[in-house]
Amino acid sequence: MSSLSLAVRDSSTMLRRNLLHARRYPSLTLNLLLTPIMLLLLFVYIFGDVMGSGIGGGGGRSDYIAYIVPGLLLMTIGSTVIGTAVSVSNDMTEGIIARFRTMAIHRGSVLVGHVVGSVLQSVLSVVLVGAVAVAIGFRSTDATVLEWLAAFGLLVLFALALTWIAVGMGLVSPNAEAASNNATPMILLPLLSSAFIPVDTMPGWFRPIAEYQPFTPAIETLRGLLLGSGIGHNGWLAVAWCLGLVVLGYFWSTSKFNGDPK
Repeated sequence: MSSLSLAVRDSSTMLRRNLLHARRYPSLTLNLLLTPIMLLLLFVYIFGDVMGSGIGGGGGRSDYIAYIVPGLLLMTIGSTVIGTAVSVSNDMTEGIIARFRTMAIHRGSVLVGHVVGSVLQSVLSVVLVGAVAVAIGFRSTDATVLEWLAAFGLLVLFALALTWIAVGMGLVSPNAEAASNNATPMILLPLLSSAFIPVDTMPGWFRPIAEYQPFTPAIETLRGLLLGSGIGHNGWLAVAWCLGLVVLGYFWSTSKFNGDPK
């Protein structure tokens, strides 16, 4: 069997293992998924009229739900990958990785299984949150098929980027609790972005931080694709952030996994 065939076979096995774990122990994923859903319902039904009056030119709740959904879809990805950091940390501290190191399996398949499984879970989580958003009134009538495909591609790329970073966080964490704490910025960063209010309404000293962090360009790009607003420089900036995080997370994770067995 060629090395490529071996890598594909072992990666598929590890993916199946991680998906089975997620199915058998869904509480972590569900708990993390509840955060963006609760925020969606809270901001739409409690603050929607007030927030929408300022953002949508007096349109109220219907305008604000259109504004907030793209940000919450990306926040859903950030919430979901926290479970990946916890899962990787558990594998490293419970001894299973030591067992895998003694077996004749492709070394990188362990990480690939975590990454692919996490991206699939992120996509499913985004679909669920999107379904809730549609149920309470979100519509994207102006987006073409090509724009929908581009939006889906951006979500997958963003999930891949955050997943590799989460894997690295899990590898450097001494236990699952520390992994969860280390990955907290995945939820906090969207709160400091344009997910809930426009960047130009923020204090002047804080705007550059909110505008050029990873979430804001991705949110504005997704917003432009789904709602027909301008994308400007945010498109290439979002892709650059995603590719940069993928490269950083990949080399960080593989160097830690290959060089520092726990």
